[in-house]
Amino acid sequence: MAAWLCLIGAAPAQSAFAACDPPPLGEGRVAEIVDGRSFRLTDGREVRLAGIEPAGASKTARIEALSAIVTGQDVSLRGGDEAPDRYGRQTAFVFLAPSQRLVQAQLLSEGEALVLPDVEKDCAAALMAAEAEARTAKRGTWSVNVNDVIKNAESPDDILARLGRFTIVEGKVLSVRQSGATIYLNFGRSWRQEFAVTVSRRVWPAFAAAGIVLKSLENQRIRVRGWIEERHGPRIDVVRVGQIEVLGGD
Repeated sequence: MAAWLCLIGAAPAQSAFAACDPPPLGEGRVAEIVDGRSFRLTDGREVRLAGIEPAGASKTARIEALSAIVTGQDVSLRGGDEAPDRYGRQTAFVFLAPSQRLVQAQLLSEGEALVLPDVEKDCAAALMAAEAEARTAKRGTWSVNVNDVIKNAESPDDILARLGRFTIVEGKVLSVRQSGATIYLNFGRSWRQEFAVTVSRRVWPAFAAAGIVLKSLENQRIRVRGWIEERHGPRIDVVRVGQIEVLGGD
């Protein structure tokens, strides 16, 4: 099993980030907050924070959380891709100058964001450590009952109420089944009603490379994160290894 999947709470995010070293993408000064994870620099570039999903209670709260950290600050950008996304935004890890504090780690450790595992594994490990720090300290979104943030896989109606939203779900995998080019991790007896995770064939090699045999997840507790879809019951489609954390057996 890939060690980074088990790094929850293992190290403060700033030091854990030392293992993640994406190339520099430039510098600038923050002029305007666009939303809870995007801002505009004085030179007009729009930057989107890589690897996080804002967790504030409202759009205003999410904007305020980011604004308190970066507005008017000089920042340096790092990332693996210089090309802007389809909306013209530069996706990057953002560091405050001169302290070199990672903005994503600060938002996560304050409980103002959740990890979106769309970055390489060493960077994801550092972000997970920051999220775990906030969860342990009950900061921000974690100050409420943890079950309000991490949904119980045995409560499909509760999960389905978050249709279309980024959600963390935890539970025991009761069965693993393959149908055509898809593997299903089932959390209930009735696949038409209960929560399930789908993993398409194109992702299987990435799990194998990480040392994870999907069929071995039967009877294991896992935590999965992604967007809730409705296909009979509630579903999360896994497209990256980092969406699944293996928590262990009974």
